Parts: sequence; C-alpha cells; structure tokens
Amino acid sequence: QVQLVESGGGLVQAGGSLRLSCAASGSIISMNAMGWYRQAPGKQRELVAVITSGGSTNYADSVKGRFTISRDNAKNTVVLQMNSLKPEDTAVYYCNAQGHSTGWRPFAYWGQGTQVTVSS
Repeated sequence: QVQLVESGGGLVQAGGSLRLSCAASGSIISMNAMGWYRQAPGKQRELVAVITSGGSTNYADSVKGRFTISRDNAKNTVVLQMNSLKPEDTAVYYCNAQGHSTGWRPFAYWGQGTQVTVSS
C-alpha cells in the first residue's frame, strides 16, 4: 500500500505564489513518474506538470514559465512551485505517483487533492 500526503494550497491573489508538496510513503521499491494534475469545476482533470525519476519534466502549455516541478528521489517527494498565479489556475490540485511496490507490483496513486484559489 502506498499513501500520498499533499500539503500547501490555499487562497492567493493574482500574481502571487504558492507551493504544493506531496510525500509518498509505504511499500515503495521504485518510484517512476510523479506529477500534479488539476481539476476545475465543470472541467476534466488535466495534467499540470510531471517529472520522471531521471529529472525530465513536462508542463502544460498554460503553466510553462510560471510553474516549476521538482522532486527528491530519496524522500519520494514532489514539489510544485507556482508563481505568477492567475485566476484561471483555480482548481483542486492532485498529486500522482507511479512506481512499483512490494513484489514489483506496479502502482499509480492519487493524493486527496488540495484546493488552490486565485482571486483577481
């Protein structure tokens, strides 16, 4: 079993910054991609940013140049630094982690979600 615990989020004015953190724990043998997704009311969940164990990153076009994803492989944590926030960034943000647990069983888990609200 693998658990993801998210922290950060909250209410910020447009132009401000927030930092989201996600820590994975449990029976983890290897961690592959870790990332952040978001879901705004009435919309589908979408990719925000993802980072591989080797450090390769991929960002949604809408956040490029404003958001930065990073990870600590030793601690199985992933951080999303969000700068120059816009009202359209308002959503519930979910952490996602993929890897292998005991017995080399593949897993993909979601965090519980954290609300980010950007006021204009």
